[in-house]
Amino acid sequence: MSDRISEHVSLKEGIKSNTATRLSINNTPRDLDLVNMKTIAEKVFEPLREWVGGPISINSFYRSPKLNSAIGGSTVSQHCIGCAMDIDDKYGHKTNAEMFEYIKCNLDYDQMIWEFGDDENPDWVHVSYITEDTNRRRLLKATKINGKTNYQVI
Repeated sequence: MSDRISEHVSLKEGIKSNTATRLSINNTPRDLDLVNMKTIAEKVFEPLREWVGGPISINSFYRSPKLNSAIGGSTVSQHCIGCAMDIDDKYGHKTNAEMFEYIKCNLDYDQMIWEFGDDENPDWVHVSYITEDTNRRRLLKATKINGKTNYQVI
């Protein structure tokens, strides 16, 4: 297995999880998951990074089904097949809102979620990519209502 997913994403970064480390969960992607990871990195992450002009933090990328369950993720999470990543521009080159808007207007994607935050800027951006033929270009906004995550189509 190569140590790179794309020019600016290492495999180590793609599978990093403090929860997996703490709970000794194997978070190694299968071959097809790795193909999916390389696809979203090539189609979404790398063009976005070029536009941003610097590093973008990946909060979560691949999650094994066991890890996804341990963190309370959706049972149909695209993270479990390597098709989704949560990104955050903690390095300050662009805001999360600017990245959300850039992806929406310039790149192909399956689903993008404005994750929490406020109307000005999400806490992070969830973006997924399947294939050019099957991407839905679905936009959602995640909020907490009575402690439960609520997704609203935007």
